[in-house]
Amino acid sequence: MSRGVIQPSQQKLAEKLTILNDRGIGMLTRVYNIKKACGDPKAKPSYLVDKNLESAVKFIVRKFPAVETRNNNQQLAQLQKEKSEILKNLALYYFTFVDVMEFKDHVCELLNTIDACQVFFDITVNFDLTKNYLDLVVTYTTLMTILSRIEERKAIIGLYNYAHEMTHGASDREYPRLGQMIVDYENPLKKMMEEFVPHGKSLSDALISLQMVYPRRNLSADQWRNAQLLSLISAPSTMLNPAQSDTMPCEYLSLDAMEKWIVFGFILCHAVLNSDAAALSLWKLALQSSTCLCLFRDEVFHIHKAAEDLFVNIRGYNKRINDIRECKEQALSHAGSMHRERRKFLRSALKELATVLADQPGLLGPKALFVFMALSFARDEIIWLLRHADNIQKKSTDDFIDKHIAELIFYMEELRAHVRKYGPVMQRYYVQYLSGFDAVVLNELVQNLSVCPEDESIIMSSFVNTMTSLSVKQVEDGEVFDFRGMRLDWFRLQAYTSVSKASLGIADHKELGKMMNTIIFHTKMVDSLVEMLVETSDLSIFCFYSRAFEKMFQQCLELPSQSRHSICFPLLCTHFMSCTHELCPEEVFTVSPPQRHHIGDRSLSLCNMFLDEMAKQARNLITDICTEQCTLSDQLLPKHCAKTISQAVNKKSKKATGKKGEPEREKPGVESMRKNRLLVTNLDKLHTALSELCFSINYVPNLAVWEHTFTPREYLTSHLEIRFTKSIVGMTMYNQATQEIAKPSELLTSVRAYMTVLQSIENYVTIDITRVFNNVLLQQTQHLDSHGEPTITSLYTNWYLETLLRQVSNGHIAYFPAMKAFVNLPTENELTFNAEEYSDISEMRSLSELLGPYGMKFLSESLMWHISSQVAELKKLVVENMEVLTQMRTSFDKPDHMAALFKKLTSVDSVLKRMTIIGVILSFRSLAQEALRDVLSCHIPFLVSSVEDFKDHIPRETDMKVAMNVYELSSAAGLPCEIDPALVVALSSQKSENISPEEEYKIACLLMVFVAVSLPTLASNVMSQYSPAIEGHCNNIHCLAKAINQIAAALFTIHKGSIEDRLKEFLALASSSLLKIGQETDKMTTRNRESVYLLLDMIVQESPFLTMDLLESCFPYVLLRNAYHAVYKQSISANA
Repeated sequence: MSRGVIQPSQQKLAEKLTILNDRGIGMLTRVYNIKKACGDPKAKPSYLVDKNLESAVKFIVRKFPAVETRNNNQQLAQLQKEKSEILKNLALYYFTFVDVMEFKDHVCELLNTIDACQVFFDITVNFDLTKNYLDLVVTYTTLMTILSRIEERKAIIGLYNYAHEMTHGASDREYPRLGQMIVDYENPLKKMMEEFVPHGKSLSDALISLQMVYPRRNLSADQWRNAQLLSLISAPSTMLNPAQSDTMPCEYLSLDAMEKWIVFGFILCHAVLNSDAAALSLWKLALQSSTCLCLFRDEVFHIHKAAEDLFVNIRGYNKRINDIRECKEQALSHAGSMHRERRKFLRSALKELATVLADQPGLLGPKALFVFMALSFARDEIIWLLRHADNIQKKSTDDFIDKHIAELIFYMEELRAHVRKYGPVMQRYYVQYLSGFDAVVLNELVQNLSVCPEDESIIMSSFVNTMTSLSVKQVEDGEVFDFRGMRLDWFRLQAYTSVSKASLGIADHKELGKMMNTIIFHTKMVDSLVEMLVETSDLSIFCFYSRAFEKMFQQCLELPSQSRHSICFPLLCTHFMSCTHELCPEEVFTVSPPQRHHIGDRSLSLCNMFLDEMAKQARNLITDICTEQCTLSDQLLPKHCAKTISQAVNKKSKKATGKKGEPEREKPGVESMRKNRLLVTNLDKLHTALSELCFSINYVPNLAVWEHTFTPREYLTSHLEIRFTKSIVGMTMYNQATQEIAKPSELLTSVRAYMTVLQSIENYVTIDITRVFNNVLLQQTQHLDSHGEPTITSLYTNWYLETLLRQVSNGHIAYFPAMKAFVNLPTENELTFNAEEYSDISEMRSLSELLGPYGMKFLSESLMWHISSQVAELKKLVVENMEVLTQMRTSFDKPDHMAALFKKLTSVDSVLKRMTIIGVILSFRSLAQEALRDVLSCHIPFLVSSVEDFKDHIPRETDMKVAMNVYELSSAAGLPCEIDPALVVALSSQKSENISPEEEYKIACLLMVFVAVSLPTLASNVMSQYSPAIEGHCNNIHCLAKAINQIAAALFTIHKGSIEDRLKEFLALASSSLLKIGQETDKMTTRNRESVYLLLDMIVQESPFLTMDLLESCFPYVLLRNAYHAVYKQSISANA
């Protein structure tokens, strides 16, 4: 097999181009990171900023690349001390520069080989070979340019080499060449212009082949519009026809890449600009399109200035310099508006494409080329805007601010999602295309070749066989396809057939090249869809324009019409990892110390920030809607109807109402009356903005960023939980200074309005709002929420105990059993609140709705704690009077002796007052329990009736522990119990270690004696008068009935005594004492005797253990009847 002197198969051009291009990107990544690190004072190698090494560094840079260690001991003394550390810490930097030098050597060698082989280049024929060749030239140029921008390169290389010499006695073996390369490439493009003189022919041929591609890609938006570019519906009859082109891979080739090829290529082989009109035309067109090019990531190259500086020193280039200046003016004045119009066109074109493909995903088969063209075009425009907005060279910036950029990115993401989702559809289509059409056509082309050497014939046959063997069943079985070998073989074949004197020259068989390029595109549609998406639509460059990225996001959120596209920003964070390279692993994995440019962390933090901001914005909109709805709901509160009723009454009686000209109050519901559809209220705007933003949050269920999964909806859920919690607490309007708080019913109305709005969120986003309610409302039933903040339970419990019940103790409020509410009493100092408005049945039911059984249990426990402290004080008073009380307990049938003993008692008033306070608290608790029972009976009637049935049928002989468990269950459901379990628990905790159980029991018995013998003193109190209207006494002594029964039941349950016997004893003592005041003649002492008599009846009525028969045996019923008659008569006369 003879191919002359140079055998293409032995040169391995395809393999070398592939490897060197990949390595070039890796080297660029490393050099870029060194430049960024040296430009950051925090990340810069410490030796470059160390004051002790400053003189040594300056000396090394001044002498670079020469090495002089002998006569400069003083300046280099500090270097001697730190040489080992310098060697260790600067090795990565130094050997990166050595790798760059080796890369340069390999590139130069390959370029010389290509020249020697006289390779034919045509982007439309041998696409892969030409593209890789141009990519290599640009990568090499870019690498040397960025290297020259590292200001500290001489200091780093010099420091390392001096440390090496001091350690090993000789310079590093690579240092002489490396030092010379750094000096030679001070002005890299100037040096490379000289270097590329011999490569001019190959490079210019490759560039001039772009004349069929670049001008066609660089058209204006109007030309695109007239051609109906990317439209699937412009010609319905051809909708199912496959999108075909002779230059398939060129159709989605990056415009940005082509401009870099043209600009750098023609700078390096500038002589062709003077001799070839096509070259000059391409050069001018590229210069008019942009003012700067992307070198690598956010490193840019200002085209016109650099080109002018290079050409100004070349004789006879005045015309070229004038061309550059004219193109610069053209670019500054027209490029911005041209690209703006392109973006505008692409927004509508991509929207149409995405919409049609969403409806008919089968079109992804024949029209796949359109999708990748659309992605590539849009990507080029976005990158152009990003680069130029950060490097504006003109005063007017309007062309570089695009508030609708999010929309374009969003439609790109939508197309990417379609390709990923319907990959199998595309695979089925192209597997059939390859086996049924491409294989047949290629086979015919091969058969018709006049000359086909053995190697080329074997490769061609393998192509045909590979395609023929494909079947749809492989797709259905989920078989993994891999055509990388076939594509590499085609690349090799391009190299074999593109050298001069090749037996089969591709230049003479362009149809074969174009057909194979089409086939390669079809294979990529089967096995490389993800790689194709990265190639055509990767926007990882945003990672390096963080400020611009965040600014675009903020603009998107601020514009309601764009907020629906805001999800594209978190989605872009999924692109970031595609810009990493295996030669620079520190960008991917966190190393020690952490790298400044750790891309993984940056992608996570940006994605988190974007999703958090979106959720916050949605939360704020929801909060505003809730506020509006709460205001509307507030208008329907009963208190607002008073004025309307008053006006109606006055209108009937024809009285003058208010001032003339006073505006009539709008009735609730007026806001819903519209005269026309153009009238937009604030609530409409909020709902529109919310629906747009929620579309974005609901767009994807989750997204994966650098091995982490983000769920946008969870961000909204957590923000709603936090805001709902704060809002509920805020709506209580609790003011600690003035002790003001919202009425429970009003708070409940607001909370329900809030919940109605939150429930409507499920119409916009797929979130479980019930979970939010459960989490938040259950936390509000506890003393503190999960963040340790006070809840409505703690606020209301505190308010009722410290404000309402304290004022009851102070005599400003009384409990009215007839109204089942606490009511303000007329006093000198008016209270700031109306007790009835916080304690009537409807308010207590609202409180029960809000706090739930858990919250009401906490309220009960807090009430019981106060009772237990009062009981503790009562026990102390009993202990003080123990001897007297013991005697009184056995002397109740000796009136004179009892009278003498009573005078020895101390703190009688205190005992009654404390018992009254206990009674008031228990009365409040019974209101709360009754309200809880009513609420639960509505919510869970069957469960409540079961509990009630269980409680009512406890056998009398049941063990007390079992009975207490049943009572506890009943109490939690709001049912009244014979023995209050909460009170038992509270009083049980008081047991003193120093007192024996027998002594404790005795104190409990004597407490009941003390209360019983103290009752007659109440008759002398002016406030002890019974009022039939309220069914109680204004000083709350009617609450004693509840206190005596509940305390007795609890104490004797704890001490295992007979509750019934002790209450009988109490009744005997109390009736004896009260009968005695019937014989008193002092009017002051007996002024309210009848009112106090009624207490006995109340105690028996309240008690489940005492009966009227028992009372009759102690206290004649006729006295009670007369007492009722007297108080009612007194009440009538008082009213009269």
